[in-house]
Amino acid sequence: MKTSGLFIALATAAFAQQHTLCDQYGYYSTGNYDVNNNLWGKDAGTGSQCTYVKSISDSGVSWYTTWNWSGGKGNVKSYANSGYIGKMQKYISDIKSIPTSVEWSYDNTDINADVAYDLFTAANVDHDTSSGDYELMIWLGKYGTIQPIGTQIATATVANEKWELWYGVNGAQKTYSFVASSPITSWSGDIQEFFNYLTKNQNYPGSSQYLITMQFGTEPFTGEKTTMTVSNWSASVTF
Repeated sequence: MKTSGLFIALATAAFAQQHTLCDQYGYYSTGNYDVNNNLWGKDAGTGSQCTYVKSISDSGVSWYTTWNWSGGKGNVKSYANSGYIGKMQKYISDIKSIPTSVEWSYDNTDINADVAYDLFTAANVDHDTSSGDYELMIWLGKYGTIQPIGTQIATATVANEKWELWYGVNGAQKTYSFVASSPITSWSGDIQEFFNYLTKNQNYPGSSQYLITMQFGTEPFTGEKTTMTVSNWSASVTF
């Protein structure tokens, strides 16, 4: 079969956009987005994980991660994620909206893992972006017997969905986790609504906390070989 030069050029261009990340902190970024393999807890168990960037552009990110982990049943092994790295270092109270959308899937649900947004805020705008004074997690998916840090303190309706609200402390960091009752694999919403809820109902100090990190990914605890696919994830911040 004769192959046209145009086909070869298109195939080469498509392949060029794919990046394989297997190092512990394998990383790729362009424009307003990045992707990180982020095997931060790998020493708590045995296994491996690689993350693959299919496409990344101003319109969002498409990627997937394949992993298998055993041992350390109650420990997170990694947080493969896509992140927004555009301008966002403003006080939460000065942000108008944080629109985002995502479509994702797991090919195996006999696992212990969550699928979640993870955002950090801090009073110091130059705070290390791997943690914060406060952490906001939005669990769109929960598989197995795992649970967020802390205890459930409320049931909340935010962004037209009902969530369990959990609260716990990790060192000096205070973590709020909104957990969906069943996996939400296609979601569009405004994350600012979650901060507004916390400000109104949990005395969250939005007028003195900068948004420093916003990511979406999965936290595996244990499970045999499985793949999570993010068909597309996008996010932005408006002031």
